[in-house]
Amino acid sequence: MLIYNSLSHKKEEFIPVDNTVKLYSCGPTVYSYAHIGNLRTYVLTDWLKRVLIYNGYNLKHAMNITDVGHLTSDADSGEDKMEKAAKEQGKTAWEIAEHYAQVFFSDLKKLNTLPADIIAKATDHIQEDIALINELEKQGFTYRTSDGIYFDTSKFKEYGVLTGLSWEQLNNSLKGGARIELSEEKKNITDFSLWKFSPANEKRQMEWPSPWGVGFPGWHIECSAINLKYLADAFENDIFYPEKAKTIDFHTGGIDLLPIHHTNEIAQVEPITHKPFIKYWVHGEFLIIKGGRMAKSEGGGLTLSTLIEKGYDPLIYRYFLLNAHYRTKMEFDYEGLDAANNSLSSLRELVWNLKNKNDVSTDLDLSNYQKDFKEAVNDDLNLPKALSIVWTAIKEYKKQPEQYSSKKTLTMILDFDKVLGLDLDNWQPAEIPEEIKDLAEKRNQLRLEKKYAEADEIRIQIEKMGYSLKDNGSTIDIQKI
Repeated sequence: MLIYNSLSHKKEEFIPVDNTVKLYSCGPTVYSYAHIGNLRTYVLTDWLKRVLIYNGYNLKHAMNITDVGHLTSDADSGEDKMEKAAKEQGKTAWEIAEHYAQVFFSDLKKLNTLPADIIAKATDHIQEDIALINELEKQGFTYRTSDGIYFDTSKFKEYGVLTGLSWEQLNNSLKGGARIELSEEKKNITDFSLWKFSPANEKRQMEWPSPWGVGFPGWHIECSAINLKYLADAFENDIFYPEKAKTIDFHTGGIDLLPIHHTNEIAQVEPITHKPFIKYWVHGEFLIIKGGRMAKSEGGGLTLSTLIEKGYDPLIYRYFLLNAHYRTKMEFDYEGLDAANNSLSSLRELVWNLKNKNDVSTDLDLSNYQKDFKEAVNDDLNLPKALSIVWTAIKEYKKQPEQYSSKKTLTMILDFDKVLGLDLDNWQPAEIPEEIKDLAEKRNQLRLEKKYAEADEIRIQIEKMGYSLKDNGSTIDIQKI
């Protein structure tokens, strides 16, 4: 199995650290709804998991929920996104976090993603954060300012390794930037907060005591601490032992997290454990719309609920994502979503028909398709190529269905779906009300009589009732929209 490693900037053969593959994925900051661009990253993580399982690996997956500490500026300034959303929506920060976390997990379920083994809220791991910051302080990597405890990036020689730039190059590239500015007390532009002090004139909803004063953890520290506890096995009885930390196999996330968040995660761990933090970093590219990337922080982005309200099954969106490699920017449009709908509908109907077809005795070999499919998914998760192999196999079957075992063809497609995750085995046609069937039959009769205008009026009536008609040669398929 080959995977593109953002750390080495090339495809590498996957060699697990030990018998259980450890995978960490950055979860959402639950101050708002995740948009479909965010969800592309979580579907990527799901495909990575499925391919690993397809190859027979045991897996342990942890994901955090950021419910504190993520500020509105990458410069460690501005409001906490959770507290800001609470003020705007007239709720507590805890209520905001709970609501948006529930919606997020509902979205993941609708997209048929395999659930993480461990879900870790940032607010449940404050003591782990403090233990990690204590160790960094003890080893001389921190300094204090008037607003918090900061990590001194100049003391970590490998800082920036994930970006391919040196510490000097990173600092020079950020000077004068609009997003990151150097305050009077901050030593270097790339330095980042580990612990922020609560404002003296304001009582925060989310704050905790610490050896440095009342406050809250920085955004980056939570991921490192959660990784070290659940996957790297560096905590025993809530005591942190950096020397016991193990290297974790995979860390996934969106490409936007690479230059700052993931770079800082490495910086918080490797100087005190003295071993690689993550072996393979896997980043997904942006889903874009005309005019630029989706970004909920800028008030944009379509949600999965929006697509559902427009009549799209969430798995249509999952199928849509199969059409581009995860390291390629992908442009979203409804034409592409409609094409995905048509393809998924055909695939579902084929599986349904194969289930209800009497088998034939012939036994033509299908192993070449299975071999090609596995090679594709094992080549850096090349799902577009894998999908084309599925359709090549289906095309061959349709050319001479009497030559192939319907049972073995079905088994092959469902085996592919262990990776694709389209839940083909559980799909069944919706029950069509008799009223809709009668209207469809009446429309068909009008078309035979060449009364096309009247037939079209009935088609519109049927669509208003939530069903679509698909002319399929001599027959007409009725589908729920």
